Amino acid sequence: MARFWSVFGKEVRGMHQAAYLLAFFALCSQLLALVRDRLLAASFGASHTLDLYYAAFRIPDFLFATVASLLSLYALLPVLTRLEREHKGLVVSFLEQSLVVFFTTMGAISFVAFIFAPELVPLVTPGIHDPQLILLARILLLQPILLGASNIVGALTQLRHRFFLYSISPLLYNLGIIIGVLALYPRMGVAGLGWGVVLGAFLHFAIQVPFFGIEHSNKRLPSKTFFKELAAVLGLSVPRTLGLAATQISLLALVAIASFLVPGSISVFMFAYNLQAVPLTIIGVSYSVAAFPTLARLHAAGDHGEFVRYIETALRHIFFWCIPATIFVIVLRAQLVRVILGAGAFDWGATRLTAAALALFILSLAAQSITLLIARAYYAAGNTKKPLYFGLADISVSIVSAIFFLALFHANPFVRAFLESLLRVGDVPGTIVLMLALAYCCGAVAEFVIGLVFFLHDFRIPRLAIFELIFQSFSASVIGAGVSYLFLNYTGIAGTINKTSILIGQGATAGVLGLLVTAGILALLKNRELAEAVSAFKRRFRDTPKVALETTDISS
Repeated sequence: MARFWSVFGKEVRGMHQAAYLLAFFALCSQLLALVRDRLLAASFGASHTLDLYYAAFRIPDFLFATVASLLSLYALLPVLTRLEREHKGLVVSFLEQSLVVFFTTMGAISFVAFIFAPELVPLVTPGIHDPQLILLARILLLQPILLGASNIVGALTQLRHRFFLYSISPLLYNLGIIIGVLALYPRMGVAGLGWGVVLGAFLHFAIQVPFFGIEHSNKRLPSKTFFKELAAVLGLSVPRTLGLAATQISLLALVAIASFLVPGSISVFMFAYNLQAVPLTIIGVSYSVAAFPTLARLHAAGDHGEFVRYIETALRHIFFWCIPATIFVIVLRAQLVRVILGAGAFDWGATRLTAAALALFILSLAAQSITLLIARAYYAAGNTKKPLYFGLADISVSIVSAIFFLALFHANPFVRAFLESLLRVGDVPGTIVLMLALAYCCGAVAEFVIGLVFFLHDFRIPRLAIFELIFQSFSASVIGAGVSYLFLNYTGIAGTINKTSILIGQGATAGVLGLLVTAGILALLKNRELAEAVSAFKRRFRDTPKVALETTDISS
Protein backbone atom coordinates (compact mmCIF):
# COMPACT_ATOMS: atom_id res chain seq x y z
CA MET A 1 0.00 0.00 0.00
CA ALA A 2 2.84 2.40 0.87
CA ARG A 3 4.41 1.73 -2.52
CA PHE A 4 1.08 2.43 -4.26
CA TRP A 5 0.67 5.82 -2.62
CA SER A 6 4.28 6.64 -3.40
CA VAL A 7 3.75 5.90 -7.10
CA PHE A 8 0.39 7.68 -7.17
CA GLY A 9 1.88 10.70 -5.41
CA LYS A 10 4.63 10.84 -8.00
CA GLU A 11 2.03 10.72 -10.80
CA VAL A 12 0.05 13.56 -9.20
CA ARG A 13 3.14 15.71 -8.67
CA GLY A 14 4.07 15.05 -12.28
CA MET A 15 0.64 16.23 -13.41
CA HIS A 16 0.94 19.46 -11.41
CA GLN A 17 4.43 20.17 -12.75
CA ALA A 18 3.37 19.40 -16.33
CA ALA A 19 0.29 21.61 -15.93
CA TYR A 20 2.32 24.51 -14.57
CA LEU A 21 4.95 24.19 -17.29
CA LEU A 22 2.25 24.05 -19.97
CA ALA A 23 0.62 27.05 -18.29
CA PHE A 24 3.90 28.97 -18.54
CA PHE A 25 4.18 28.42 -22.29
CA ALA A 26 0.47 29.18 -22.69
CA LEU A 27 0.97 32.40 -20.75
CA CYS A 28 3.82 33.43 -23.04
CA SER A 29 1.62 32.85 -26.07
CA GLN A 30 -1.34 34.62 -24.51
CA LEU A 31 0.75 37.64 -23.52
CA LEU A 32 1.79 38.16 -27.13
CA ALA A 33 -1.85 37.62 -28.14
CA LEU A 34 -2.79 40.41 -25.72
CA VAL A 35 -0.17 42.67 -27.34
CA ARG A 36 -1.78 41.79 -30.69
CA ASP A 37 -5.25 42.70 -29.38
CA ARG A 38 -3.97 45.95 -27.87
CA LEU A 39 -2.54 47.00 -31.23
CA LEU A 40 -5.81 46.13 -32.95
CA ALA A 41 -7.80 48.02 -30.32
CA ALA A 42 -5.51 51.06 -30.47
CA SER A 43 -5.55 51.15 -34.28
CA PHE A 44 -9.25 50.58 -34.91
CA GLY A 45 -11.17 50.68 -31.63
CA ALA A 46 -14.53 48.90 -31.49
CA SER A 47 -15.32 49.75 -35.10
CA HIS A 48 -16.71 48.47 -38.38
CA THR A 49 -13.19 47.72 -39.64
CA LEU A 50 -12.42 45.49 -36.70
CA ASP A 51 -15.83 43.85 -37.05
CA LEU A 52 -14.78 42.90 -40.59
CA TYR A 53 -11.50 41.47 -39.30
CA TYR A 54 -13.08 39.23 -36.67
CA ALA A 55 -16.03 38.23 -38.85
CA ALA A 56 -13.65 37.13 -41.62
CA PHE A 57 -12.16 34.49 -39.29
CA ARG A 58 -15.38 32.55 -38.86
CA ILE A 59 -15.27 30.46 -42.06
CA PRO A 60 -11.50 29.72 -41.93
CA ASP A 61 -11.69 28.88 -38.21
CA PHE A 62 -14.64 26.57 -38.85
CA LEU A 63 -12.70 24.79 -41.61
CA PHE A 64 -9.69 24.45 -39.32
CA ALA A 65 -11.79 22.98 -36.51
CA THR A 66 -13.74 20.58 -38.71
CA VAL A 67 -11.23 19.53 -41.38
CA ALA A 68 -7.66 20.68 -40.70
CA SER A 69 -7.66 19.40 -37.11
CA LEU A 70 -8.61 15.86 -38.18
CA LEU A 71 -4.88 15.12 -38.31
CA SER A 72 -4.37 16.48 -34.81
CA LEU A 73 -1.41 16.06 -32.50
CA TYR A 74 -3.43 14.01 -30.00
CA ALA A 75 -4.48 11.52 -32.67
CA LEU A 76 -1.12 11.40 -34.46
CA LEU A 77 1.13 10.81 -31.46
CA PRO A 78 -0.22 7.37 -30.42
CA VAL A 79 -0.04 6.14 -34.03
CA LEU A 80 3.44 7.59 -34.58
CA THR A 81 4.69 5.99 -31.37
CA ARG A 82 3.46 2.60 -32.57
CA LEU A 83 4.92 3.15 -36.05
CA GLU A 84 8.27 4.02 -34.50
CA ARG A 85 8.20 0.69 -32.74
CA GLU A 86 6.85 -1.47 -35.57
CA HIS A 87 8.24 0.27 -38.66
CA LYS A 88 11.53 1.86 -37.66
CA GLY A 89 12.45 4.80 -39.87
CA LEU A 90 9.06 5.11 -41.57
CA VAL A 91 7.49 7.71 -39.29
CA VAL A 92 8.56 10.58 -41.55
CA SER A 93 7.27 8.71 -44.59
CA PHE A 94 3.85 8.41 -42.94
CA LEU A 95 3.81 12.13 -42.16
CA GLU A 96 4.96 13.05 -45.68
CA GLN A 97 2.17 10.97 -47.19
CA SER A 98 -0.25 12.50 -44.69
CA LEU A 99 0.83 15.97 -45.81
CA VAL A 100 0.08 15.08 -49.44
CA VAL A 101 -3.42 13.87 -48.49
CA PHE A 102 -3.97 16.92 -46.28
CA PHE A 103 -2.85 19.51 -48.83
CA THR A 104 -4.95 17.85 -51.53
CA THR A 105 -8.08 17.65 -49.40
CA MET A 106 -7.77 20.97 -47.58
CA GLY A 107 -6.69 22.76 -50.75
CA ALA A 108 -9.75 21.51 -52.63
CA ILE A 109 -12.13 22.49 -49.83
CA SER A 110 -10.54 25.92 -49.44
CA PHE A 111 -10.69 26.46 -53.20
CA VAL A 112 -14.42 25.72 -53.21
CA ALA A 113 -14.88 28.08 -50.24
CA PHE A 114 -12.86 30.72 -52.14
CA ILE A 115 -15.09 30.45 -55.21
CA PHE A 116 -18.34 30.53 -53.23
CA ALA A 117 -17.19 33.14 -50.68
CA PRO A 118 -19.74 35.73 -51.97
CA GLU A 119 -22.50 33.25 -51.08
CA LEU A 120 -20.98 31.86 -47.86
CA VAL A 121 -19.94 35.11 -46.15
CA PRO A 122 -23.49 36.58 -46.03
CA LEU A 123 -24.64 33.38 -44.31
CA VAL A 124 -22.05 33.87 -41.57
CA THR A 125 -22.47 37.63 -41.14
CA PRO A 126 -25.86 38.49 -42.67
CA GLY A 127 -25.88 41.94 -41.06
CA ILE A 128 -22.69 43.17 -42.76
CA HIS A 129 -22.63 44.05 -46.45
CA ASP A 130 -19.09 45.04 -47.36
CA PRO A 131 -16.99 43.66 -50.26
CA GLN A 132 -13.89 43.96 -48.07
CA LEU A 133 -15.26 41.18 -45.84
CA ILE A 134 -15.30 38.74 -48.76
CA LEU A 135 -11.75 39.74 -49.74
CA LEU A 136 -10.51 39.28 -46.18
CA ALA A 137 -12.26 35.92 -45.78
CA ARG A 138 -10.69 34.68 -49.02
CA ILE A 139 -7.19 35.66 -47.88
CA LEU A 140 -7.70 33.97 -44.50
CA LEU A 141 -8.58 30.67 -46.19
CA LEU A 142 -4.82 30.10 -46.38
CA GLN A 143 -4.64 30.08 -42.57
CA PRO A 144 -6.25 26.65 -41.89
CA ILE A 145 -4.09 25.07 -44.59
CA LEU A 146 -0.86 26.32 -43.02
CA LEU A 147 -1.90 25.67 -39.40
CA GLY A 148 -3.14 22.18 -40.28
CA ALA A 149 0.14 21.37 -42.01
CA SER A 150 1.98 22.75 -38.98
CA ASN A 151 0.07 20.33 -36.74
CA ILE A 152 1.21 17.39 -38.88
CA VAL A 153 4.86 18.47 -38.95
CA GLY A 154 4.63 19.39 -35.27
CA ALA A 155 3.70 15.81 -34.40
CA LEU A 156 7.26 14.77 -35.27
CA THR A 157 8.60 17.76 -33.34
CA GLN A 158 6.73 16.57 -30.27
CA LEU A 159 7.62 12.90 -30.84
CA ARG A 160 11.29 13.91 -30.77
CA HIS A 161 10.71 15.92 -27.57
CA ARG A 162 11.51 19.27 -29.18
CA PHE A 163 8.92 20.75 -26.88
CA PHE A 164 10.38 24.25 -26.78
CA LEU A 165 10.36 24.50 -30.57
CA TYR A 166 6.72 23.43 -30.75
CA SER A 167 5.74 25.82 -27.97
CA ILE A 168 7.18 28.95 -29.62
CA SER A 169 5.17 28.38 -32.81
CA PRO A 170 2.09 30.19 -31.42
CA LEU A 171 4.32 33.14 -30.53
CA LEU A 172 5.38 33.41 -34.17
CA TYR A 173 1.75 33.20 -35.27
CA ASN A 174 0.84 36.23 -33.18
CA LEU A 175 4.03 37.99 -34.29
CA GLY A 176 2.88 37.68 -37.91
CA ILE A 177 -0.48 39.27 -37.01
CA ILE A 178 1.34 42.12 -35.26
CA ILE A 179 3.45 42.69 -38.38
CA GLY A 180 0.22 42.81 -40.37
CA VAL A 181 -1.18 45.55 -38.13
CA LEU A 182 1.98 47.65 -37.98
CA ALA A 183 3.52 47.17 -41.43
CA LEU A 184 1.04 45.68 -43.91
CA TYR A 185 -2.19 47.51 -43.05
CA PRO A 186 -0.74 51.00 -43.71
CA ARG A 187 0.30 49.83 -47.20
CA MET A 188 -2.48 47.42 -48.17
CA GLY A 189 -5.48 48.43 -46.11
CA VAL A 190 -7.78 45.76 -44.65
CA ALA A 191 -6.19 43.11 -46.87
CA GLY A 192 -2.92 43.73 -45.01
CA LEU A 193 -4.52 42.48 -41.79
CA GLY A 194 -5.40 39.22 -43.55
CA TRP A 195 -1.92 38.80 -45.00
CA GLY A 196 -0.48 39.36 -41.52
CA VAL A 197 -2.51 36.39 -40.27
CA VAL A 198 -1.29 34.29 -43.21
CA LEU A 199 2.30 35.34 -42.43
CA GLY A 200 1.83 34.25 -38.82
CA ALA A 201 0.42 30.88 -39.88
CA PHE A 202 3.34 30.43 -42.30
CA LEU A 203 5.86 31.18 -39.53
CA HIS A 204 4.04 28.70 -37.27
CA PHE A 205 4.60 26.06 -39.94
CA ALA A 206 8.02 27.11 -41.23
CA ILE A 207 9.84 27.07 -37.87
CA GLN A 208 9.38 23.30 -37.69
CA VAL A 209 10.06 22.38 -41.33
CA PRO A 210 13.91 22.30 -41.11
CA PHE A 211 13.81 19.70 -38.33
CA PHE A 212 11.26 17.73 -40.31
CA GLY A 213 13.45 17.79 -43.40
CA ILE A 214 16.51 16.51 -41.49
CA GLU A 215 14.77 13.17 -40.93
CA HIS A 216 13.69 12.71 -44.54
CA SER A 217 14.21 9.15 -45.70
CA ASN A 218 13.98 7.43 -49.08
CA LYS A 219 12.06 4.60 -47.44
CA ARG A 220 8.35 4.68 -48.18
CA LEU A 221 5.55 3.24 -46.10
CA PRO A 222 3.47 0.80 -48.20
CA SER A 223 0.19 2.36 -49.34
CA LYS A 224 -1.89 -0.33 -47.65
CA THR A 225 -0.14 0.27 -44.32
CA PHE A 226 -0.38 4.04 -44.73
CA PHE A 227 -4.13 4.07 -45.29
CA LYS A 228 -4.63 1.65 -42.42
CA GLU A 229 -2.70 3.93 -40.06
CA LEU A 230 -4.41 7.03 -41.47
CA ALA A 231 -7.77 5.43 -40.71
CA ALA A 232 -6.57 4.82 -37.15
CA VAL A 233 -5.65 8.51 -36.79
CA LEU A 234 -9.03 9.63 -38.12
CA GLY A 235 -10.81 7.19 -35.82
CA LEU A 236 -9.12 8.82 -32.84
CA SER A 237 -9.52 12.37 -34.10
CA VAL A 238 -13.09 12.57 -35.42
CA PRO A 239 -14.85 12.75 -32.00
CA ARG A 240 -12.52 15.52 -30.81
CA THR A 241 -12.96 17.37 -34.10
CA LEU A 242 -16.74 17.23 -33.74
CA GLY A 243 -16.34 18.65 -30.25
CA LEU A 244 -14.30 21.56 -31.61
CA ALA A 245 -16.93 22.10 -34.28
CA ALA A 246 -19.56 22.54 -31.57
CA THR A 247 -17.68 25.54 -30.16
CA GLN A 248 -17.19 27.02 -33.62
CA ILE A 249 -20.87 26.61 -34.48
CA SER A 250 -21.82 28.48 -31.32
CA LEU A 251 -19.42 31.30 -32.24
CA LEU A 252 -20.70 31.32 -35.83
CA ALA A 253 -24.28 31.77 -34.64
CA LEU A 254 -23.47 34.45 -32.06
CA VAL A 255 -21.25 36.45 -34.44
CA ALA A 256 -23.98 36.22 -37.10
CA ILE A 257 -26.43 37.74 -34.62
CA ALA A 258 -23.87 40.37 -33.57
CA SER A 259 -23.54 41.46 -37.20
CA PHE A 260 -27.08 42.92 -36.97
CA LEU A 261 -26.20 45.03 -33.93
CA VAL A 262 -24.46 48.41 -33.83
CA PRO A 263 -21.00 48.66 -35.44
CA GLY A 264 -18.31 47.48 -33.03
CA SER A 265 -20.47 44.78 -31.44
CA ILE A 266 -18.48 41.94 -32.98
CA SER A 267 -15.25 43.62 -31.86
CA VAL A 268 -16.43 43.97 -28.25
CA PHE A 269 -17.68 40.39 -28.22
CA MET A 270 -14.42 38.97 -29.60
CA PHE A 271 -12.17 41.14 -27.41
CA ALA A 272 -13.98 39.88 -24.30
CA TYR A 273 -13.93 36.33 -25.64
CA ASN A 274 -10.17 36.50 -26.22
CA LEU A 275 -9.57 37.91 -22.75
CA GLN A 276 -11.52 35.13 -21.03
CA ALA A 277 -9.56 32.62 -23.12
CA VAL A 278 -6.36 33.62 -21.29
CA PRO A 279 -7.24 32.05 -17.89
CA LEU A 280 -9.12 29.26 -19.68
CA THR A 281 -5.98 28.27 -21.58
CA ILE A 282 -3.65 28.70 -18.61
CA ILE A 283 -5.83 26.71 -16.18
CA GLY A 284 -8.36 24.53 -17.98
CA VAL A 285 -6.39 23.60 -21.07
CA SER A 286 -3.09 23.11 -19.23
CA TYR A 287 -4.55 20.77 -16.61
CA SER A 288 -6.67 18.75 -19.04
CA VAL A 289 -3.75 18.32 -21.46
CA ALA A 290 -1.33 17.42 -18.64
CA ALA A 291 -3.76 14.83 -17.22
CA PHE A 292 -4.63 13.14 -20.51
CA PRO A 293 -1.56 10.87 -21.05
CA THR A 294 -1.72 9.40 -17.55
CA LEU A 295 -5.51 8.97 -17.72
CA ALA A 296 -5.15 7.06 -20.99
CA ARG A 297 -2.41 4.85 -19.53
CA LEU A 298 -4.34 4.11 -16.33
CA HIS A 299 -7.49 3.19 -18.19
CA ALA A 300 -5.56 0.97 -20.61
CA ALA A 301 -4.02 -0.79 -17.60
CA GLY A 302 -7.47 -1.37 -16.10
CA ASP A 303 -6.60 0.54 -12.92
CA HIS A 304 -10.02 2.12 -12.31
CA GLY A 305 -9.30 3.16 -8.72
CA GLU A 306 -6.20 5.17 -9.54
CA PHE A 307 -7.92 6.51 -12.69
CA VAL A 308 -10.72 7.96 -10.54
CA ARG A 309 -8.35 9.37 -7.92
CA TYR A 310 -6.31 11.06 -10.64
CA ILE A 311 -9.44 12.66 -12.13
CA GLU A 312 -10.58 13.81 -8.71
CA THR A 313 -7.20 15.47 -8.09
CA ALA A 314 -7.34 17.27 -11.43
CA LEU A 315 -10.94 18.37 -10.75
CA ARG A 316 -10.03 19.79 -7.36
CA HIS A 317 -7.11 21.79 -8.71
CA ILE A 318 -9.05 23.19 -11.65
CA PHE A 319 -11.72 24.44 -9.23
CA PHE A 320 -8.97 25.67 -6.89
CA TRP A 321 -7.54 27.97 -9.56
CA CYS A 322 -10.72 28.85 -11.49
CA ILE A 323 -12.81 30.11 -8.57
CA PRO A 324 -10.40 32.90 -7.46
CA ALA A 325 -9.57 33.70 -11.10
CA THR A 326 -13.28 34.21 -11.84
CA ILE A 327 -13.92 36.42 -8.81
CA PHE A 328 -10.80 38.54 -9.19
CA VAL A 329 -11.35 39.10 -12.93
CA ILE A 330 -14.88 40.34 -12.18
CA VAL A 331 -13.58 42.79 -9.54
CA LEU A 332 -10.59 43.97 -11.61
CA ARG A 333 -12.27 43.82 -15.03
CA ALA A 334 -12.11 47.55 -15.79
CA GLN A 335 -8.42 47.78 -14.87
CA LEU A 336 -7.61 44.65 -16.88
CA VAL A 337 -9.41 45.77 -20.02
CA ARG A 338 -8.13 49.34 -19.85
CA VAL A 339 -4.51 48.28 -19.32
CA ILE A 340 -4.60 45.58 -22.00
CA LEU A 341 -6.72 47.28 -24.67
CA GLY A 342 -7.09 50.92 -23.62
CA ALA A 343 -5.03 52.85 -26.15
CA GLY A 344 -5.56 54.96 -29.25
CA ALA A 345 -9.02 54.53 -30.76
CA PHE A 346 -10.25 52.22 -27.98
CA ASP A 347 -12.14 54.73 -25.83
CA TRP A 348 -13.53 54.52 -22.30
CA GLY A 349 -17.00 53.51 -23.53
CA ALA A 350 -15.56 50.53 -25.41
CA THR A 351 -13.51 49.68 -22.32
CA ARG A 352 -16.57 49.59 -20.07
CA LEU A 353 -18.61 47.56 -22.55
CA THR A 354 -15.81 45.03 -23.08
CA ALA A 355 -15.25 44.80 -19.31
CA ALA A 356 -18.96 44.08 -18.79
CA ALA A 357 -18.88 41.37 -21.49
CA LEU A 358 -15.74 39.91 -19.89
CA ALA A 359 -17.53 39.69 -16.52
CA LEU A 360 -20.28 37.61 -18.16
CA PHE A 361 -17.86 35.41 -20.12
CA ILE A 362 -15.69 34.71 -17.08
CA LEU A 363 -18.65 33.34 -15.12
CA SER A 364 -18.27 30.19 -17.20
CA LEU A 365 -14.50 29.82 -16.65
CA ALA A 366 -14.78 26.87 -14.26
CA ALA A 367 -17.52 25.31 -16.39
CA GLN A 368 -15.42 25.48 -19.58
CA SER A 369 -12.29 24.24 -17.80
CA ILE A 370 -14.01 21.24 -16.21
CA THR A 371 -15.70 20.44 -19.53
CA LEU A 372 -12.25 20.14 -21.14
CA LEU A 373 -11.18 17.65 -18.46
CA ILE A 374 -14.45 15.71 -18.76
CA ALA A 375 -13.98 15.36 -22.51
CA ARG A 376 -10.41 14.09 -22.16
CA ALA A 377 -11.40 11.66 -19.43
CA TYR A 378 -14.04 10.16 -21.72
CA TYR A 379 -11.54 10.05 -24.60
CA ALA A 380 -9.04 8.28 -22.36
CA ALA A 381 -11.76 5.78 -21.41
CA GLY A 382 -12.59 5.11 -25.06
CA ASN A 383 -16.04 6.76 -24.90
CA THR A 384 -16.01 9.33 -27.68
CA LYS A 385 -19.75 9.92 -28.12
CA LYS A 386 -20.77 11.55 -24.85
CA PRO A 387 -18.55 14.66 -25.16
CA LEU A 388 -20.16 15.24 -28.55
CA TYR A 389 -23.63 15.07 -27.02
CA PHE A 390 -22.56 17.55 -24.35
CA GLY A 391 -21.28 19.87 -27.10
CA LEU A 392 -24.64 19.71 -28.88
CA ALA A 393 -26.26 20.91 -25.66
CA ASP A 394 -23.88 23.88 -25.70
CA ILE A 395 -24.89 24.81 -29.26
CA SER A 396 -28.63 24.50 -28.57
CA VAL A 397 -28.61 26.45 -25.31
CA SER A 398 -26.31 29.19 -26.67
CA ILE A 399 -28.47 29.90 -29.72
CA VAL A 400 -31.82 29.64 -27.92
CA SER A 401 -30.54 31.77 -25.02
CA ALA A 402 -29.27 34.45 -27.41
CA ILE A 403 -32.65 34.73 -29.11
CA PHE A 404 -34.48 34.76 -25.76
CA PHE A 405 -32.17 37.30 -24.08
CA LEU A 406 -32.25 39.66 -27.07
CA ALA A 407 -36.05 39.58 -27.10
CA LEU A 408 -36.18 40.10 -23.32
CA PHE A 409 -33.68 42.96 -23.53
CA HIS A 410 -35.84 44.76 -26.09
CA ALA A 411 -39.20 44.01 -24.47
CA ASN A 412 -38.48 44.51 -20.77
CA PRO A 413 -36.95 47.88 -19.74
CA PHE A 414 -36.63 46.69 -16.12
CA VAL A 415 -34.40 43.75 -17.07
CA ARG A 416 -32.31 45.99 -19.30
CA ALA A 417 -31.90 48.67 -16.63
CA PHE A 418 -31.07 46.07 -13.97
CA LEU A 419 -28.33 44.43 -16.06
CA GLU A 420 -26.84 47.76 -17.18
CA SER A 421 -26.84 49.02 -13.59
CA LEU A 422 -25.30 45.80 -12.26
CA LEU A 423 -22.47 46.00 -14.80
CA ARG A 424 -22.21 49.82 -14.63
CA VAL A 425 -22.82 50.46 -18.33
CA GLY A 426 -26.14 52.30 -18.15
CA ASP A 427 -24.86 55.29 -20.14
CA VAL A 428 -22.92 53.26 -22.72
CA PRO A 429 -24.49 52.63 -26.16
CA GLY A 430 -24.60 49.14 -27.63
CA THR A 431 -25.16 47.21 -24.40
CA ILE A 432 -27.34 44.70 -26.21
CA VAL A 433 -24.17 42.82 -27.21
CA LEU A 434 -23.92 41.73 -23.57
CA MET A 435 -26.83 39.38 -24.24
CA LEU A 436 -24.60 37.39 -26.58
CA ALA A 437 -21.87 37.05 -23.95
CA LEU A 438 -24.53 35.92 -21.47
CA ALA A 439 -25.87 33.41 -24.00
CA TYR A 440 -22.39 31.98 -24.56
CA CYS A 441 -21.97 31.64 -20.79
CA CYS A 442 -25.32 29.84 -20.50
CA GLY A 443 -24.34 27.39 -23.25
CA ALA A 444 -21.02 26.62 -21.57
CA VAL A 445 -22.68 26.15 -18.17
CA ALA A 446 -25.37 23.90 -19.65
CA GLU A 447 -22.71 21.71 -21.28
CA PHE A 448 -20.84 21.58 -17.97
CA VAL A 449 -23.88 20.68 -15.84
CA ILE A 450 -25.06 17.93 -18.17
CA GLY A 451 -21.53 16.62 -18.61
CA LEU A 452 -20.79 16.68 -14.88
CA VAL A 453 -23.95 14.75 -14.00
CA PHE A 454 -23.03 11.94 -16.38
CA PHE A 455 -19.34 12.21 -15.51
CA LEU A 456 -19.81 11.79 -11.76
CA HIS A 457 -22.16 8.87 -12.36
CA ASP A 458 -20.08 7.08 -14.99
CA PHE A 459 -16.76 7.33 -13.17
CA ARG A 460 -18.10 7.34 -9.60
CA ILE A 461 -16.05 10.38 -8.61
CA PRO A 462 -15.97 11.11 -4.83
CA ARG A 463 -17.78 14.38 -4.19
CA LEU A 464 -17.02 15.33 -0.58
CA ALA A 465 -13.45 16.60 -1.11
CA ILE A 466 -14.55 18.59 -4.18
CA PHE A 467 -17.45 20.27 -2.35
CA GLU A 468 -15.19 21.09 0.58
CA LEU A 469 -12.62 22.64 -1.77
CA ILE A 470 -15.27 24.70 -3.59
CA PHE A 471 -16.55 26.10 -0.29
CA GLN A 472 -13.06 26.96 0.97
CA SER A 473 -11.87 28.47 -2.30
CA PHE A 474 -15.05 30.48 -2.88
CA SER A 475 -15.17 31.85 0.67
CA ALA A 476 -11.49 32.81 0.73
CA SER A 477 -11.70 34.35 -2.76
CA VAL A 478 -14.76 36.46 -1.92
CA ILE A 479 -13.03 37.87 1.16
CA GLY A 480 -9.79 38.47 -0.76
CA ALA A 481 -11.64 40.08 -3.68
CA GLY A 482 -13.50 42.24 -1.17
CA VAL A 483 -10.16 43.62 0.02
CA SER A 484 -9.22 44.35 -3.60
CA TYR A 485 -12.54 46.10 -4.19
CA LEU A 486 -12.13 48.29 -1.11
CA PHE A 487 -8.62 49.26 -2.26
CA LEU A 488 -9.94 50.19 -5.72
CA ASN A 489 -12.70 52.32 -4.22
CA TYR A 490 -10.20 54.06 -1.96
CA THR A 491 -7.73 54.84 -4.76
CA GLY A 492 -10.31 55.84 -7.40
CA ILE A 493 -12.27 54.07 -10.13
CA ALA A 494 -10.58 53.30 -13.44
CA GLY A 495 -12.61 55.86 -15.36
CA THR A 496 -11.00 58.74 -13.45
CA ILE A 497 -7.47 57.46 -14.05
CA ASN A 498 -6.06 57.94 -17.54
CA LYS A 499 -2.39 56.99 -17.16
CA THR A 500 -1.65 53.35 -17.96
CA SER A 501 1.21 53.21 -15.46
CA ILE A 502 -1.08 54.32 -12.61
CA LEU A 503 -3.76 51.84 -13.66
CA ILE A 504 -1.22 49.03 -13.72
CA GLY A 505 0.00 49.97 -10.26
CA GLN A 506 -3.53 50.26 -8.90
CA GLY A 507 -4.74 46.98 -10.39
CA ALA A 508 -1.57 45.07 -9.49
CA THR A 509 -1.60 46.31 -5.89
CA ALA A 510 -5.30 45.52 -5.47
CA GLY A 511 -4.80 42.08 -6.99
CA VAL A 512 -1.75 41.23 -4.88
CA LEU A 513 -3.44 42.36 -1.66
CA GLY A 514 -6.52 40.32 -2.44
CA LEU A 515 -4.56 37.23 -3.41
CA LEU A 516 -2.43 37.42 -0.27
CA VAL A 517 -5.57 37.57 1.85
CA THR A 518 -7.06 34.65 -0.11
CA ALA A 519 -3.91 32.55 0.26
CA GLY A 520 -3.68 33.42 3.96
CA ILE A 521 -7.23 32.27 4.63
CA LEU A 522 -6.66 29.05 2.68
CA ALA A 523 -3.47 28.44 4.68
CA LEU A 524 -5.38 28.93 7.94
CA LEU A 525 -7.96 26.44 6.70
CA LYS A 526 -5.08 24.05 5.94
CA ASN A 527 -6.27 23.81 2.37
CA ARG A 528 -4.91 20.67 0.72
CA GLU A 529 -4.77 22.10 -2.80
CA LEU A 530 -2.73 25.10 -1.69
CA ALA A 531 -0.18 22.81 -0.05
CA GLU A 532 0.03 20.63 -3.18
CA ALA A 533 0.43 23.67 -5.43
CA VAL A 534 3.22 25.13 -3.25
CA SER A 535 4.96 21.75 -3.21
CA ALA A 536 4.79 21.49 -7.00
CA PHE A 537 6.20 25.01 -7.45
CA LYS A 538 9.12 24.25 -5.12
CA ARG A 539 10.19 21.26 -7.20
CA ARG A 540 12.43 21.72 -10.18
CA PHE A 541 10.78 21.31 -13.57
CA ARG A 542 13.22 18.76 -14.93
CA ASP A 543 10.93 16.97 -17.37
CA THR A 544 8.84 18.42 -20.16
CA PRO A 545 5.19 17.37 -20.42
CA LYS A 546 4.39 14.32 -22.52
CA VAL A 547 1.86 16.30 -24.58
CA ALA A 548 2.17 19.88 -25.80
CA LEU A 549 -0.50 22.49 -26.24
CA GLU A 550 -1.83 22.11 -29.75
CA THR A 551 -2.89 24.99 -32.00
CA THR A 552 -6.53 24.19 -31.30
CA ASP A 553 -5.90 24.47 -27.56
CA ILE A 554 -4.84 28.09 -27.75
CA SER A 555 -7.25 30.79 -28.76
CA SER A 556 -6.30 32.75 -31.87
